[in-house]
Amino acid sequence: MSMHSRVLVASVAGACLLAGPAWSQNLRIALASEPTAVDPHYHDLTPNNALAAHIYEGLLRQDEMQKLHPALATSFENDGANRWTFKLRPGVTFSNGKPFTSEDVLFTFCRTLKNETAIAGSFADTTANFASVEAPDAGTVVITTKTPEPLLATHLSGLMILSASIVEHGPIAFDVAKGCGVTSPWPGVANFNDGTAAIGTGPYKLKSYVRGSAIELERNERHWGAAEPWANVRYVPVTNAGPRLAGLLAGDYDLIENPAARDLGRIRNDARFGHVVTPSTRVIYFQLDVARDNSPFVKSDKGGNPMKDPRVRQAMSLAIDRDAIVKRIMDGAATPAYQFLPTGMFGTLPNPPVLRYDPAQAKKLLAEAGYPNGFQVTLSATNDRYINDSQITQAVAQYLTQVGIKAEVDTMTRAIYFSRRAKKEFSFAMGGWGSGTGEAASFLRQWPATPDEAKTVGGSNYGGYSNPDFDRLIRSAISTLDDGKRAGLLQQAMAKALEDGAFIPLHFESSIWGYKAGLTMTGRSDQQTLAMSIRPAAR
Repeated sequence: MSMHSRVLVASVAGACLLAGPAWSQNLRIALASEPTAVDPHYHDLTPNNALAAHIYEGLLRQDEMQKLHPALATSFENDGANRWTFKLRPGVTFSNGKPFTSEDVLFTFCRTLKNETAIAGSFADTTANFASVEAPDAGTVVITTKTPEPLLATHLSGLMILSASIVEHGPIAFDVAKGCGVTSPWPGVANFNDGTAAIGTGPYKLKSYVRGSAIELERNERHWGAAEPWANVRYVPVTNAGPRLAGLLAGDYDLIENPAARDLGRIRNDARFGHVVTPSTRVIYFQLDVARDNSPFVKSDKGGNPMKDPRVRQAMSLAIDRDAIVKRIMDGAATPAYQFLPTGMFGTLPNPPVLRYDPAQAKKLLAEAGYPNGFQVTLSATNDRYINDSQITQAVAQYLTQVGIKAEVDTMTRAIYFSRRAKKEFSFAMGGWGSGTGEAASFLRQWPATPDEAKTVGGSNYGGYSNPDFDRLIRSAISTLDDGKRAGLLQQAMAKALEDGAFIPLHFESSIWGYKAGLTMTGRSDQQTLAMSIRPAAR
């Protein structure tokens, strides 16, 4: 089935700038998880992507329900195979006054493949599939992929466009082997964090970024769209839910991320505040090292790595009471996960088998596998990234211990954790993944797939899982343009990944925002906290 031409008609809603002293143009937000960089290509993380969406823009953008809309491209067309043509928005300028053209798009694609400071090759998995990128004129970009990519437009909605003016260059061409025409060093993460390279077309500009303290943004008066109501936006990292709530109640913050579900009553029953709860696609899970004989944080009397045995992996899953975690730790603001994307979304199993809690069966499987007395394992996790991540890890460790697996816990800040995980330093590692495409392929191609040389798949496969049958299914799925066939392939791949048990899903998070009266907010399924989603309430 060929993909029909799609034309996106720009729609710019005017912002309602209310007059008078009753409201301020300054917005103060307390974040549960701090962005680790201003560089939009440094690490594909929700907090980083949310910050980037203020300063930069993609060719397309996703709304709160992940529906595509025009951004720096006003339309796109696919020829039913490998060729995509994007028409660019005219009259756009970067925050430094330089005009936006197709040259900036080519430069950006090149930079993702020349980004030595990126974590786990973030965003290069998209551009590594480009056989060629051409710019017939200043307002057109033509991409030819090496293999068909049905979700290319969706992937490009998350790839932020940079200004080629941040480097010295001659004529820009998508020729990575020859440097793409860039004659100066390629910018690294530090160049963005200090502001020198943080030049975008987004509705805001970077004023300052002080790690661990605050991020200051100011309205970009050159933005092509309607003016945002906020002249200044201040993001403050407050990783503990208690101080975030206290700051909201005291008037220090206008909006906070993820107040504890148990505290919602205090917000709900106080006329000074409002809140919104939005289900997300983010699955919380553990990734197991199933490849190495000598895994760094596993000890067994028999030697070797017990987690290479699928019976052991199944036992570990059976040992975990997901319902109890959702009820007692997540305060009901989550849903038990039996697959890697909520049931009903594209490519998911319509009736996934319940991942039940059965400690007796877990002990039986461990004994069958030759570990009647269990073994030792350390659970590695963040303590400042996902909702209740540290408490969840402690609970899972206790469940494993109850079936004879002596589990210890090592939690750390995400700044340390993600770089160590990328180096494959863990044996039993927490992860959280929100689908950026609304399809099961988002998780399945990134985590369980065997990495290829170009890193177009398997970029986050830190546990070494590899199954040729799964790889055949997922590789076929992500290059199949026919929606019906692709959905069937994804379902088969999902079932295979669940059966092999190298990833243990726990639950899907729900996102909560609390804010002061006088504001309105649209919650997003991708969990991004955007100033553009927050408005003064109509008066």
